[in-house]
Amino acid sequence: MNPFDNPSHDREVGERASTRDTTRIDDTRIEAVRPLITPALLMEQLPVSEATLALVEASRSAIASVLRGADDRLVVVVGPCSIHDHDQAIEYAARLQAAAAPLADALLIVMRTYFEKPRTTVGWKGYINDPHLDGSFAINLGLERARRLLLEIVAMGLPVGTEFLDLLSPQFISDLIAWGAIGARTTESQSHRQLASGLSCPVGFKNGTDGGVKVATDAIVAAAAQHAFMGMTKMGVAAIFETRGNADCHVILRGGKQPNYSAADVDATCAVLRAAGLREQVMIDVSHANSAKQHRRQIDVAADVAARIAGGERRVTGLMIESHLEEGRQDLVPGRAPRPGVSITDACIGWSQTLPLLQGLADAVRRRRSTAA
Repeated sequence: MNPFDNPSHDREVGERASTRDTTRIDDTRIEAVRPLITPALLMEQLPVSEATLALVEASRSAIASVLRGADDRLVVVVGPCSIHDHDQAIEYAARLQAAAAPLADALLIVMRTYFEKPRTTVGWKGYINDPHLDGSFAINLGLERARRLLLEIVAMGLPVGTEFLDLLSPQFISDLIAWGAIGARTTESQSHRQLASGLSCPVGFKNGTDGGVKVATDAIVAAAAQHAFMGMTKMGVAAIFETRGNADCHVILRGGKQPNYSAADVDATCAVLRAAGLREQVMIDVSHANSAKQHRRQIDVAADVAARIAGGERRVTGLMIESHLEEGRQDLVPGRAPRPGVSITDACIGWSQTLPLLQGLADAVRRRRSTAA
């Protein structure tokens, strides 16, 4: 009996020899392959309005002005460790937008909207990968929900920032992002440095997980250069991308084996930047290792940095803060709905703690101005 699929019948045009059947050695660990919506289709379904386009463009330009020393405000990227619920994110955005207006003379506030989570081993990978929070990996739905949420937040007048983790997902949402980050685990990745070189927004590179800043400095140099790499177009077609380079990149100090937000740490980082011919500026992440993963310590770290800013420190151009509606964190429990407003990844400070923290940072910037005057 002849096999249904006899490889001896397979032929390439113009070839006499049979095409090899490589199924024994190719994709042997792939469980399934599912269709992915194209960025162009999603963008057609959820288009950008003229007002949104203008806000994203203006926000990027304003952040770049801070990085280049033309604007003395502080960029503050603040929001949940990760987004996991649309309505709660919108509620947070409404509070943040209301708070941002009276502080706009001193702070350029960007809402942290993180949809992808790097995992040390395994765990929930984020709103795009698993929007149902149950391991079903409804990625097409996650992409749609992420883009819809960003559009709603930006329509409120609030710029948004995110971490770029997956190399394809930026095609679906990057047109809405005012500021982006490359995480500590991926700062040394050549692929992410190449990605940053082609992104339209300013990008911060975090120091390595060991606390070393040289990898972040190298990443800034690499991202400023031109690159050519393979990727996917908005139409979902594989292509070669050639980039111009991104001149609006900077270091984010997030701690490592020990905190690195002190004046001495900023001095040391700026020395490395100076040696590389780069601008002497840093953003400080008051969470992660800088707070020893104790969410309330973010308040103390921010106060320490604010005091230095009030005293004239200009090399600190921004802060990152993990904040949610309610403080703390919670585990995902099958069959049980998460508590509203509480992070399901890293612990965050609550809104009641966040507002005075932001006001304190704004006061520090104003005091620095008055001293300089």
